[in-house]
Amino acid sequence: MLTSIRISEAEYRSRCARLQEYLRAQGLAGGVLFDSYYILYYTGFAFMPTERPMAFVLNAEGETALFVPRLELEHAQANALVGRVAFYPEYPADPHPMETLRQLLADMGVAGQGAAFGADQDGYPWILGYRGPALSELMGIRPARLIQEIEDQMAVKTPAEVGLIREAVRWGNLSLTLLQRYTRVGATENEVSLRASAEATLALFDAIGPIYRPQSLIYGGPSANYRGQIGRNAAIPHALANNIIFRAGDVLGGSGDCAAWGYCSELERTMVLGPASDAQRQMFEHMLALQETALAALRPGVRCCDVDREVRGYYQAHDLVGYWKHHTGHAIGLRFHEGPFLDIADTTEIRPGMLFTIEPGLYIAGLGGFRHSDTVLVTEEGNEILTYYPRDLESLTLPV
Repeated sequence: MLTSIRISEAEYRSRCARLQEYLRAQGLAGGVLFDSYYILYYTGFAFMPTERPMAFVLNAEGETALFVPRLELEHAQANALVGRVAFYPEYPADPHPMETLRQLLADMGVAGQGAAFGADQDGYPWILGYRGPALSELMGIRPARLIQEIEDQMAVKTPAEVGLIREAVRWGNLSLTLLQRYTRVGATENEVSLRASAEATLALFDAIGPIYRPQSLIYGGPSANYRGQIGRNAAIPHALANNIIFRAGDVLGGSGDCAAWGYCSELERTMVLGPASDAQRQMFEHMLALQETALAALRPGVRCCDVDREVRGYYQAHDLVGYWKHHTGHAIGLRFHEGPFLDIADTTEIRPGMLFTIEPGLYIAGLGGFRHSDTVLVTEEGNEILTYYPRDLESLTLPV
């Protein structure tokens, strides 16, 4: 059953134990995490961040707590794997919610009387109108930054995490299949995207609906879209959907993505509506070669920058630098963009268990953009491409 690949309580406890070990090694009394993805990673609790501050607290003795507004109390009690849930009435309030957090930290021995502690950031971020004091103001000492340790831990996926991403890949593949199937001259990107996304989501619910949990702020199920990357707009890597009408000869940048228990997959394909022109075909083949160059370089022991350097070498050797706009790829997991990055400035050593998107692209004004993106797992032997959608031009040429 699929439930066997959900993140277990034992794995959540192991994550907390590793962070606790780090805190003790650094001589810190505890740690405070405000980032919603970090809270999900350590407690299994998925929620919508708002102006109401929320935090996860872990002390050096291994005690855990969640700090939430009253409206999240029952939600947290039912879903967060923590020892206790502390709450405040509302934001803004008197006293300010951060005063309640200060009392929680004191109760848990995390801060007070000059004790050193850590945090992902110096207080709750000023989002959606929130305003409040920094932790350093409240506690009289600046917290040590925990982000690097947390990000390093999240970068190497466990077998359970990889299993969930494989499940996400499966449904992303279906959504892109439907997107390609329904795209035709005269239709609009919104109607095609909505139809493909809805049908893929309903199919998922039919298959695993009783146990499926997206646990995502972005996806409620499979999602298929072009995100405005149609025709000339395909040369804009991060365009936005504009309900564009499809025309013969358009280069299309389609994607099929999904989240499973919070874990994301990424699948993108360049398609052509009608027979490709010679120029389109040439750029398509270069794009495939760029991706193959990256895949050949991606293996344990090399650095992220080395992969990007190999890819940039291909751009230079084939006089394509003018069509380059971004690095080779990024890590992926609970967030659809994570670090480390396959970028010439990122010297992180690649290790088994890391997951990357491989997506070097070519962007030519007036012609279009050419980018496939695949989700790839680094293995002991090299790498494994988890996404399996066709990559060749013939399979991605749509009839007119």
